[in-house]
Amino acid sequence: MTFKEFNFKNTLNQAIENAGFKEPSPIQKEAIPIILKGYDMIAQAQTGTGKTAAFGLPIIEMMSGDSGIETLVIVPTRELAMQVSDELFRFGKTAGLKTATVYGGTAYNRQIDRIKDANIIVATPGRLLDLLKSNKIKLNPKFVVLDEADEMLDMGFVDEIKKIFKYLPKDRQTLMFSATMPKQIKMLAQEILNSPKSVTVTKSERTNSDITQKFYVVSDYERDDALLRLIDYKNPTKSIIFCRTKKEVDRLSSYMTSQGFKVAGLHGDMEQKQRERTIKAFKEGLVDIFIATDVAARGLDVHDVSHVFNYHIPFDSESYVHRIGRTGRAGNKGEAITLVSPNELRTIKRIEKDVGAKMLSRVIPTRQEVQHRKDTNLLNQIAKTKITPSAIELVKELQHDIDIVTIAHLLASMVQKEVSVKGKEKIGLNREEIERLIKRSKYQKGRGRNRDSRRHRERRDRKSRKRRDSF
Repeated sequence: MTFKEFNFKNTLNQAIENAGFKEPSPIQKEAIPIILKGYDMIAQAQTGTGKTAAFGLPIIEMMSGDSGIETLVIVPTRELAMQVSDELFRFGKTAGLKTATVYGGTAYNRQIDRIKDANIIVATPGRLLDLLKSNKIKLNPKFVVLDEADEMLDMGFVDEIKKIFKYLPKDRQTLMFSATMPKQIKMLAQEILNSPKSVTVTKSERTNSDITQKFYVVSDYERDDALLRLIDYKNPTKSIIFCRTKKEVDRLSSYMTSQGFKVAGLHGDMEQKQRERTIKAFKEGLVDIFIATDVAARGLDVHDVSHVFNYHIPFDSESYVHRIGRTGRAGNKGEAITLVSPNELRTIKRIEKDVGAKMLSRVIPTRQEVQHRKDTNLLNQIAKTKITPSAIELVKELQHDIDIVTIAHLLASMVQKEVSVKGKEKIGLNREEIERLIKRSKYQKGRGRNRDSRRHRERRDRKSRKRRDSF
């Protein structure tokens, strides 16, 4: 199937072609026809599946382009607001549509001026509700999208969302997207949607098949060494390292910088302008490694991230899915690597079960293995290098004092310094140790179930005796 089969306007087809889109993703195939028919919709879809285009393209197709706000998109974070706004602007600019982004931390007046000229608003709940309650803006959109609804719930925005919808017209088409469907989200859907159609991504589709998922078992004190060794071995083009805390982001950023890497950190304590500059530097390739808390897991959209590293395993499965969804985007292959301590193996198995995907157990390569790979790559690089006239002149100059074999040895020694591998020979657990731990955790889990069953039988027997005694 191609996008042309949706029979979009020529201006929108041109925008799709300019964006480099070829075939619609599964969520786009299912959602676009439903939206074009005017139905309300609730869709369960993970980040990175192309859901912005899934709602953006059909809405832009149906927009008149007249003055005034026709579309409102509500998102949980500033980063996501900027990303969604940029994408909708790309789709709508050939039709002359304008977008405005509304979020906290910036001047009210500037945002209000942009809203006056816009056809599409992408807003975070807090700032949007402030503007509506203070009568600084009035909205009458035909289309309303609630994106990342479960994240809204996690961040405590559900009450704000309900208040926002009281300011919106009842005659509208409303679309809700959520990665998960907890009870409160279903109740919210009943409140704000009108006889919605449903689109659901099945469990087996929840993680991108283009992402290879691996985990390495290390002691806590080895995490820094393990991370450096894996970066040395994998040689990522662009990567993100996820941490649990702001303090960890700051410490690891300083450490990686001291090791010669081009890194940048991102967390919630940074000012908005600083966050925007940092994300822009990463997107433009001025930074190779991005170190972030989960604040970046939903809002960051960079298509050429080759690797995601979990410095610590996230606390829940949804965070894991959102983190690894930063790689393997737009049809590219990606790799997600998680560092775990021996007592976190149960968490690995739980996440595997929750997301319906297999995480492969691997061993940290030894220093010798990494050095061998680097030396092989260096030999290949030397063999493919073109000889320049200036290099010929340099060797001629050196030959006045040094023989040709010694020159070769000296140059090779200089080059090898650049690819030398640091650190101890072995890091983390070997395959046999990992397998023993996995077996032990399964055995302990089984014993736990047996204990629970025994307790259940004992409670049941006590209740039976009490009933008999009461007669």
